Amino acid sequence: MTDEPSRPGLLPTRRFLLRTGAAAAALPLGFGIGGVRAWGPGPAVPFDPGSICRPAVAEAAAGPLKPIKLAWNATAVCTAAAPLAKERGIFAAHGLDVEFVNFGGSTEALLEAIATGKADAGIGMALRWLKPLEQGFDVKITAGLHGGCLRLLGAKSAGITDIAALKGKTIAISDHASPAKNFFALLLAKASIDPETGVEWRQYPADLLNLAVEKGEAQALADSDPRTWIWLKDPKFTEVATNLSGEYADRTCCVVAMRGSLIRGDRAAATALTRAVLEAGHRVHADPEDAARIFSGYGGRGSVEDLAAMLRSQHHGDRPVGADLKRQLVLYGDELKQVNVLKRSTDTTKFAERVYADVLS
Repeated sequence: MTDEPSRPGLLPTRRFLLRTGAAAAALPLGFGIGGVRAWGPGPAVPFDPGSICRPAVAEAAAGPLKPIKLAWNATAVCTAAAPLAKERGIFAAHGLDVEFVNFGGSTEALLEAIATGKADAGIGMALRWLKPLEQGFDVKITAGLHGGCLRLLGAKSAGITDIAALKGKTIAISDHASPAKNFFALLLAKASIDPETGVEWRQYPADLLNLAVEKGEAQALADSDPRTWIWLKDPKFTEVATNLSGEYADRTCCVVAMRGSLIRGDRAAATALTRAVLEAGHRVHADPEDAARIFSGYGGRGSVEDLAAMLRSQHHGDRPVGADLKRQLVLYGDELKQVNVLKRSTDTTKFAERVYADVLS
């Protein structure tokens, strides 16, 4: 059974069915590196291309686990697959001993840390990583992890109920390179509002964005869960759009990336890590309550019930790889050029080929 994201009353989309078929072809089931079983007990395994793709090895490997340093943001609920993989033994089942590096600095510093080997891999938001990757960091994206987690909230008192109502208004953001700003700038441009001159983007500390709107200094805010989900419970706010709105319903949000030298020097480890994170993403989709409890134990904000609801609202059953992920990277690249984030001269097809690495086939 495929794990179509919850869409009450709707049949699975054609794009989803095509994607899960592609994922099945790319992710052989059975045993990971060194004969370690790649799938432990739990919900039905989503990626089974058939026995022809399975290695013949059936014995568990002896010897130490491969040490890996994985950078992540422990405050971002959309990265819940990482602690779940650690706590439920998924990393170990893939032959990996994963150490977390909780990174709250700039994306450029994070990518430099990965490129130079201070970390082996990371989980982050595509719309924050693509601009720095354009600069040439030796970091490769190997999979998409999920869709959703960015929200644009409007003040009901200001009548902000759709994108068009934002013309001439002020939007509170946490920083001018944030993925929320980048994404909602795309929606503004598609609504024929110049994202540079048609609105004012005003920066505030991330935890104070809601107060800026309540005080009338801004009429909307753009940020990510868990903050935006919690603020949305305030009746003063309404959800104007998310990064699952309209044509973006099947677009990935967070990605898995790793240093190029790891892929070149230890492809088996790169493959095992990518598969482990994808399996953990499936577990998040299948059992968001368990993922929420684990993430809460790592300091995640919000009740377990709220965190589980956030995870259900995000498309953790949607994890593109291969040609589908490259197609999405090209689309993002083209759009980011239109809002002057990527250079107009960037060939986005070549860019996607350069920043993506297929470690699953």
